[in-house]
Amino acid sequence: MTLLEIDDVRGGYGDVDILNGVSLSLQKDEILTVAGTNGAGKSTLAKAIVGLLPRVTGRILFEGVDLLPLPTEERVARGIGYVPQVANVFGSLSILENLQVVVGVRDQGKRIKELFEAFPLLGERKRARAGSLSGGERQQLAFARALMTRPRLMILDEPTAALAPAKVAEAFQLITRLPSLGVSVLVVEQRARQSLAISNRGCILDGGRVALSGDAESLLEDERAAELYLGRSAQAQSHVEQRL
Repeated sequence: MTLLEIDDVRGGYGDVDILNGVSLSLQKDEILTVAGTNGAGKSTLAKAIVGLLPRVTGRILFEGVDLLPLPTEERVARGIGYVPQVANVFGSLSILENLQVVVGVRDQGKRIKELFEAFPLLGERKRARAGSLSGGERQQLAFARALMTRPRLMILDEPTAALAPAKVAEAFQLITRLPSLGVSVLVVEQRARQSLAISNRGCILDGGRVALSGDAESLLEDERAAELYLGRSAQAQSHVEQRL
């Protein structure tokens, strides 16, 4: 079942187009990685889906409904969660307060209890100020905040960007858990290889257009994708993996 369909989306800021005709789709219970070099339009696409890009044309269909006429809050109410790259938690509030301030949540207390069961560390430290958390712990809280509204789709914008290298694998493991919670995932990620390794499919943007797309395994093995966008040739990566 197609959950999200993006058709010929164009747009940007002022008179400058960052997206130049992006088309892709995401299926229910799927993890889709959107990769590409800096400036390719990855984060701009995430903002377009959520309703934070000031100028957008084309179609963005979520469960068959065109999102373009809808404000961000209506898109969230329809089942879309968003974790931005920065400013994704309130540092001066406790973990518990970060969850309590999310609006539009049915049975808020029950939902917080469910999320503390899903993220035990957050429950153990619920009175701790978010600003005192490590990068990995803050990312857990950011995910939990986005999950408060019971979304069916999560948009993750560079979820590993602010993490120490030792915590990156933990973040990807966290992403793999989301489909088991009933959430499909579109993840914008600079660490393309690691993200594709935990994804079902991938899409590589270049100059605001889709340069390559397909199942994640095929993209990881594609020499052109590896050479131009993934940072290491597929043959070299295979050689390294054989040595490990």
